[in-house]
Amino acid sequence: MKLNELKDNAGARKERMRVGRGIGSGKGKTAGSGHKGQKARSGVAINGFEGGQMPIHMRLPKRGFTSRNKKDYELVNTGRLQKAIDAGKIDAAKPITAETLTDAGLVGKIVDGVRLLAKGDLTAKVDITVTGASKAAVEAVEKAGGKITLA
Repeated sequence: MKLNELKDNAGARKERMRVGRGIGSGKGKTAGSGHKGQKARSGVAINGFEGGQMPIHMRLPKRGFTSRNKKDYELVNTGRLQKAIDAGKIDAAKPITAETLTDAGLVGKIVDGVRLLAKGDLTAKVDITVTGASKAAVEAVEKAGGKITLA
């Protein structure tokens, strides 16, 4: 098989129906909108509208609270950190910072910092600087002979 012989499977691409193009097309005249009424007109936006009755999203009680000051930490587990060290993505001999973790692909976009959690085993001796860490994570790093700095 050559590149110029590649073809889609039969029925893989379906052309869109062109509505309102004459009675003979099968989708002419009302163009699939039925007869009259609000939904037959243009500019209809009635999601959640219940014909004048109070909509359900307004009838139901509201619960909970979202703080505007909530911190958005990127989470790193000790097990994933150890895996990255074993794979050679992170050099355990050098100090580990948020930038190092980003470059290794352990965290995405850092907004408010990085928080270290203690899921998984850490055997490498690391010198790591993070925004926050759980008590168990601090113990795990110190048990492995490393040092943790909270920035």
